[in-house]
This record gives sequence, structure tokens and C-alpha cells, in this order.
Amino acid sequence: MAPDKFFALNALQKGNLQLQGQFLSGSNYTFMAEVIFEDQKMTAVYKPLRGEQPLWDFPAGSLCKREVAAFEVSELLGWELVPPTIFRKKGPLGSGSLQLFIESDPEYHYFKFNHEDRQRLRPVALFDLLINNADRKGGHILKDVDDHLWLIDHGICFHTEDKLRTVVWDFAGEPIPRDLLADLCRFTVQEDEQGGVTRKLEGLLRGSEISMLIHRAQHLANLGIFPTPLGNRRSYPWPPV
Repeated sequence: MAPDKFFALNALQKGNLQLQGQFLSGSNYTFMAEVIFEDQKMTAVYKPLRGEQPLWDFPAGSLCKREVAAFEVSELLGWELVPPTIFRKKGPLGSGSLQLFIESDPEYHYFKFNHEDRQRLRPVALFDLLINNADRKGGHILKDVDDHLWLIDHGICFHTEDKLRTVVWDFAGEPIPRDLLADLCRFTVQEDEQGGVTRKLEGLLRGSEISMLIHRAQHLANLGIFPTPLGNRRSYPWPPV
């Protein structure tokens, strides 16, 4: 069972952080870490800024903050899709993102989901459209022991240009459910009335990226349907898992 969200966030920010091993499959340095806080132990994923490989189309040193921004957007929407994630200024390899590790079966991912689990992915599809996710692979969607669906790996999201590449096109052309549309509208209202989205994302994203995020939310709410893949560009990630 995952720890309480608020305890997890506090522990990630203040706990004693020790590296346990390195994930070798990605292009950026990513580490498994143990967090000890108030005599409790948690497992976390640590992505130090200094281990990021430069990308021509994303600002240097910004990927780990985009991981945190994805968590904040998920929370503002009330969807709880992204595990607790913080930006930690001090770590074994310097500043970086730190995310609660989700225990799941790595062999059970999007391409092996049963019909019932596939039908639960409408918020996932909408979330990727909203954050302009450039790399939603099938293995980035996890199901934990409590039957909760989680999304990981959001380092290349929130670009101002259309970068969407995702495996989740199951609902293309369908109406967006009313409850999800209501969440999108509430998301934009938070910005219009209180500037709440900007306050949450300042320091994580550029101002132009926050503005485009709000624009995409408004566009999707007005559109009211899940869009279809564009024929003039690659809309799927590679590799897909």
C-alpha cells in the first residue's frame, strides 16, 4: 500500500536520501533511492539535473522540473495520476526530481491491459493531450497492488509546439466524458480567477509553456471530443513500450 500522499511529499523533501542503484535503460541518469523519514522507509526514483542529456528542442536542465510540473497538474485536476513528486535542491548528485516509486508488475502494461483496464484510460488520454506528452509509452502506465493506475516519465512534456506522441488513442473521436470536461473547466477557472495554475507551475515551466497549457485546456473543453492522430506527423512514440 502506498503511503499517505502528504506524508510522502514531506518525506521526499526532508528525508534522508540514499542511492540504491541505477536504472540503465534510459538516456538520462535515473536512480533508485531509499528515503528514511520519521523512522519510516520509502523507495523513490531520483533524476538528478546534472544527469540529463541535452535535447535540441527542450531547454537544458529542465526535464526534472517537468516531472514535478506533471504531478502538480494532475493534482490541480484532482485526478491523482502521477505519483507524489518534488524538486529537491540537495541530493547525492545535486538537485533533481524525486518521485515515490510505485510497486507494480512490469509485465502488465498498456499493451497487455484487459478490456476493463483499457476503459479506465480516458483520463490518461486527456492528461497526455493537455500536457503535450511527447513520449507516452505503454510501459509508462502502471497498475499498483491497490488497483490504482499511475503515470510516470514526464520529462519531455509541456512544449509550446505540438509534440504529442502517445500509445493511448483508444478514444479518438469519442465525446470527452462530462466529469472530465468539468475538471478541465475548473482547471482553467482556477487560472482565470486566482492565477492558481501559474502559481503552482512558476519555477517549473516557462511562462509561455504555462500559457499554452491553459490554452490546450480551453481548446479541449471547447472541442468536447478526443482528437484523432494527425496524419502529417508521427503521433506514436518509439519504441512503443
